Amino acid sequence: MKLRDRVALITGAGSGMGRASALLFAREGARVLVVDIDAAQGKETVRQIEAAGSRAAFCEADVSRADDARGMVEACVRELGRLDICFNNAGVPMPSTPVEEVPEALLDRILAVNVRGAFLGCKYAVPVLKRGGGGVIINTASTAGVRPRPGLSAYNMSKGAVITLTKSLAAELAPFRIRVVAINPVATDTPMLPGFFKPGMPQEDARRAFVQTIPLGRFCTAEDVASAALYLASDDAAMVTGSCLDVDGGRLL
Repeated sequence: MKLRDRVALITGAGSGMGRASALLFAREGARVLVVDIDAAQGKETVRQIEAAGSRAAFCEADVSRADDARGMVEACVRELGRLDICFNNAGVPMPSTPVEEVPEALLDRILAVNVRGAFLGCKYAVPVLKRGGGGVIINTASTAGVRPRPGLSAYNMSKGAVITLTKSLAAELAPFRIRVVAINPVATDTPMLPGFFKPGMPQEDARRAFVQTIPLGRFCTAEDVASAALYLASDDAAMVTGSCLDVDGGRLL
């Protein structure tokens, strides 16, 4: 087991990439704190982990709120004894919108969850990781932060910021044996995917248009991302920090 005796905190773990990662980490020996703003979804992830014979706990949190971010780290230590892996995965999408039509409320929410949420997750995890002698922080970024798509200006910006945050903290925290890495998924077939589609565009047409930009000819899956996260969280990636792993089917070629 790649994560035996380790404790992982995963945000946005009530569905999609976060749930797939929580289930995989648990199968690989980790105890998992499932964090989500949706209590029903988060508790369902815990139920599935426990049904498979592993240990998990749930914490309801809005990662954009400092008190919640601090509280989830405290809950992890209280419920599961320590923290070794902090996976800042929670995020929100953006429907394809010309920049001049982007509502400021949407901009604020995207930056609050995608950027502030990742920053706060790091901020409050770091002291615990330092006390424990090291660990791993994984941030979910996106290919959109490397090669922006038209119509997703605020989302592209938010994921570019996550990539820069990752590299910045990798340099800052390496002396403390804390690795900081990111994952850049291409469009992923999860419940969040339709949130990127242009309003009014038939979903099948939108899906077809997305897939045509991916050389391998399919969407990324939640399990693809979970497998990448497992590698980055494990000792297999012991010399990897500051890197952003593209899980993109060739999208960035």
